[in-house]
Amino acid sequence: MTESKSAAAGSPCEFVAFRIGVQEFCIDIMSVREIRGWTPATALPHAPSYVRGVINLRGSVLPIVDLAERLGFPPTDATARQVIIVVQVGGQIIGLLVDAVSDILTQSTENIQPTPDVATDIVRSFVRGVLAIDGRMIGLVELDSLMSAQLENAA
Repeated sequence: MTESKSAAAGSPCEFVAFRIGVQEFCIDIMSVREIRGWTPATALPHAPSYVRGVINLRGSVLPIVDLAERLGFPPTDATARQVIIVVQVGGQIIGLLVDAVSDILTQSTENIQPTPDVATDIVRSFVRGVLAIDGRMIGLVELDSLMSAQLENAA
């Protein structure tokens, strides 16, 4: 029993790593429902600029978020090369448009470094921490913040 409790403290977590431009990020694999190729989205009037629109996913309407634009990078020029990571955020299913999925990472929670103090509050609300793996710096994206109404007002 004692052994399992100590393992839980530094328990390994799995993350899906992906690229946005030259930057690498990751999200908790438990939030990921599927990874699919880019499908052109139907635009929605008066939607935030980072919401590309919606697609039909097996009879359900799936909003597509350009994760690059949501994180403050230039918008993604969506082509057949980009992918959509379908995730569950709270009770909502959304699609995240990214350049490519690169890895499945297994890391101990102890390896997650805090987001640097030089980052703005908005950046810290999106990026929960940083993983330094094999010379790569991979930002851990906090999905709950992506669709937060509080950040809508701040952005």
